[in-house]
This record gives sequence, structure tokens and C-alpha cells, in this order.
Amino acid sequence: MDRSEFLKASPPMFKSGLLDKFTRVHHFVPIVIFLPAIVVLFAFGVDRLGLFRSLGFVVGGYFFWTLAEYWIHRVVFHFEPESGVGARLHWMVHGVHHDHPNDPLRLVMPPGASVPLALIFYALFWFVLGADRAFAFGAGFLGGYLAYDMIHYALHHHTPKSRFGKWLRELHMRHHFQDDERGFGISAPYWDRVFGTMHVRRGR
Repeated sequence: MDRSEFLKASPPMFKSGLLDKFTRVHHFVPIVIFLPAIVVLFAFGVDRLGLFRSLGFVVGGYFFWTLAEYWIHRVVFHFEPESGVGARLHWMVHGVHHDHPNDPLRLVMPPGASVPLALIFYALFWFVLGADRAFAFGAGFLGGYLAYDMIHYALHHHTPKSRFGKWLRELHMRHHFQDDERGFGISAPYWDRVFGTMHVRRGR
């Protein structure tokens, strides 16, 4: 197997073929699940708060997502026990993606993980912000998550044309192939600059 094929061909996570199918997800699946939820939450937010206040909470939810993206990637996905169940769990959650980063069916989070996590975060928003604000804030948060999933897929499987897209792809490829202790913000790399984990260009 050549290097290109190895980077695409991730092995099964489970001996059961049925269970393993649930770990492989087409990148359209998050759109089908989360886009309707975002629209409904935003509509309820506008109904409860009005358009302009809702947009403010949407922006807040989006930025909260970008911060969550950074810290989940840095602290949870890159917590790497050396052996035992912890090492196995790390490989299943994120290690397999670093071993085989171009597998198109392992670039977005499976619904079995993303939906429960979304519900937990939304319950937190409801508790902290109250029901009315949680609608719009949750729409922004889930919008940020959906954007992240789509950007992540695109960075691995498309060649960006814009300067910004090329920069995002460069940073993420550096995370994979140069230094995986930097570059944790995939859709929002400015957090790497804030927290001191931005990639440093060689020769500088």
C-alpha cells in the first residue's frame, strides 16, 4: 500500500461490521441533522427575542463554539494515554484521524457522539441563559459546529482557491504533518494566537 492509500484507508474500530459502520460518516450527514435544528432554533429565538437581539446571541453562540472547538481539540482529542483503555479510546476518538487523515468517512463526528454532545451543551445554555436566549445562542453554536465540520472536510479533500482557505489548509496540514501540539483551531485559528499555539514558520 502506498502512502496515499494508507492515509485514506483507516482500519475498522470494531470487529462487528455493523458497529463499525456507525463510526464512518458521509460528510452530508451533519448537514441533514443540524441544519434543520439551526433553522428551528433561530426561528424560535426571533419569536422570543426579536431579530436583532437574536442575531446578537447567534454571534455569541458562534464565538463560544470556536472557543469550545479549540479546547476540545487541544485537551480532549489530544489527551494521549500511553496504554490500556485510555489509549484505545484516544485512538477511536482522534488518533485514527491522525493515522489516516484522508479517510473521507472519518472526517466528521458520528451522530452517535455529536447529537448527545449537542444536547448536553444546549441544556447548559438553557440553564445559564434561560430558554428564550438559549434558542438563538444554540443556533449560533450549532452553526459554528456545522461550519467546522464542513471546513475540516474541505481542508482534507479540496484545494482552496482563496488566500484565506489556503492559509487554513496550511495550518491544518502543519498540525497533521509537522507539529500536532500546535494548530488546534481549525475553523478559527485566531485562538491559537491567543493561547500561544500558533504554528511558527520554519526559518523565522
